[in-house]
Amino acid sequence: MTSLPAALQTGLALVLGLLIGSFLNVVIHRLPKMMERQWQAECASMSGSDAPEPPRYNLVYPPSACVHCQAPIRAWQNIPLLSFALQRGRCANCGGAISWRYPLVELVSGLMLAAFAGHWGLSGYWLWASGFGLTLLALALIDAATQLLPDDLTYPLLWAGLLFNLDAGFVPLSQAVVGAVAGYLILWSVYWLFKLTTGKEGMGYGDFKLLAALGAWLGWQMLPLIILLSSLVGALVGIVLMAAARQGRGQPMPFGPYLAAAGLIAFLWGKPILAWYLGG
Repeated sequence: MTSLPAALQTGLALVLGLLIGSFLNVVIHRLPKMMERQWQAECASMSGSDAPEPPRYNLVYPPSACVHCQAPIRAWQNIPLLSFALQRGRCANCGGAISWRYPLVELVSGLMLAAFAGHWGLSGYWLWASGFGLTLLALALIDAATQLLPDDLTYPLLWAGLLFNLDAGFVPLSQAVVGAVAGYLILWSVYWLFKLTTGKEGMGYGDFKLLAALGAWLGWQMLPLIILLSSLVGALVGIVLMAAARQGRGQPMPFGPYLAAAGLIAFLWGKPILAWYLGG
């Protein structure tokens, strides 16, 4: 694939990213619902109640349907970006509004994979980077909507980071292992310090796991940069939301999106940033 012209590689990556972005929308929408159904089934089992078997629901079944009228979405209505534009952002059956999240996820996924291809070509490194970026995108949007960071995504991301660094993909494996441990323990310590001091929970365990996964990918040396960037972005967004009266004081705010954004920045530009800082 790397023998193809650079423009063709970028174009192929763009199309593939758009298609994957369409499936990523399914993951973002359905995975929290699947978790909720699993919790309900476990609660019913622990209570000894004979709850009826729920209908099958996973990432591939039932087929996609309109959230308003449940009309099945046909193949031509599921073409990334194009279908949304042709339907003017509305269901072809009932006219209900389609969330802008769907085309935006497709667009961001496509542009991300195209940008990675422009930098690394359609190489093995591009494949790893694409998996990393797409998983962070899914985690960020799930956390923003539900304040959940599913183990089904954070754990595979962590293990993938260690595998990626088996042959020093981004850092030596020893730094990746220490990064995974340190990433978890840093936020775990902050959590318990805050809880013991205030009696309140300042963050969820999913944040620990996500920072551990970022440490596994990027190594322990990137953790201070990730924490600094995520805190700065989170503080700025929080101030803007409070100024716009969309976020009250004391209201929980997901931290996962800022960790994910900081992790992606560190993956792309972390080494030059650290080199500039240490050199300065």
